[in-house]
Amino acid sequence: MPRTIKLYKPYDVLCQFTDPDGRVTLADYVPVAGVYAAGRLDRDSEGLLILTDDGRLSHRLTDPRFAHPRTYLAQLERIPTPEALEALRRGVALSDGVTRPAGVELLAEAPPLPDRPTPIRFRKNVPTAWIKLTLREGRNRQVRRMTAAAGFPTLRLVRWSVGPISIEGLPPGAWLDLTPEELQALGGAPAAES
Repeated sequence: MPRTIKLYKPYDVLCQFTDPDGRVTLADYVPVAGVYAAGRLDRDSEGLLILTDDGRLSHRLTDPRFAHPRTYLAQLERIPTPEALEALRRGVALSDGVTRPAGVELLAEAPPLPDRPTPIRFRKNVPTAWIKLTLREGRNRQVRRMTAAAGFPTLRLVRWSVGPISIEGLPPGAWLDLTPEELQALGGAPAAES
């Protein structure tokens, strides 16, 4: 029976199970053999990572044709202007082409996330703001590149959800097996009949 889990990947953890340089990896948090990350999060990003031994599900989650929505919470340097938010919504020109339209919302207050072990840089005279950004594509370092192109660099990045699966209620480093219903919602194994 295939195994699929969700992990709240902490900051400064490599998105792989081994590292020749001895840095912290997924193996330090997930003692499950045979599962691999379906998608990636950079070492300096946090949040939801789905790990599975189901090759079909992994392909479905990573192939851009399936356009699974991925929602991120991003803390930006300075408060983005309405024009910058609209540019992010429409699509931003990056070195590898214009991004697809995205859902973007300026949050009224910081989301209730746990503190990061290494705090973001703080500058007394430079305010920060949080946005919720939903993408349907997954380019390398896309959120950071998009916000920088709009003039508001990302200071902290947390993937909140992939489709209907989120990290709500999970502390950093914790993981859970997906339920049959969650798997079905992602396009994986169908839910068992009752």
